[in-house]
Amino acid sequence: MTVRAILDTKGHHVQSVEPGAKLSAAIKLLSERRIGAVLVLSQGRIEGILSERDIVRVLGERGAPVLDEQVSSVMTRKVVSCREKDTVSEIMETMTAGKFRHLPVVEDGRVVGLISIGDVVKWRVGEYEREQEALRDYIKTA
Repeated sequence: MTVRAILDTKGHHVQSVEPGAKLSAAIKLLSERRIGAVLVLSQGRIEGILSERDIVRVLGERGAPVLDEQVSSVMTRKVVSCREKDTVSEIMETMTAGKFRHLPVVEDGRVVGLISIGDVVKWRVGEYEREQEALRDYIKTA
């Protein structure tokens, strides 16, 4: 199965913030949307990604005053992405090797989605359930 199949089920909407946004505003967005990361976009281009891990790390290092700083001073700048035609197995391997939980989906230089490890797990569990049901049906008719 491909990334496109997950996005077709989940949707293509991506939450984002500008690099100059305050960290406190980004945290509010994460909380309100109940998500673990936002893309940091400038004129549609990926500048970075801000995750819960980034926030916890910087709060531990610099304390509460960091909440008034810009997202660009906290975000992860090196962002790995995938394409819609990539397989679920490929992105699982990428996420595991890179030890990150969110993967932007980029086509022709444009962000078309964001896949989380939760999306991957949900897809895989559904895949296993469909396989089990098919096997049960096969056994019943044998």
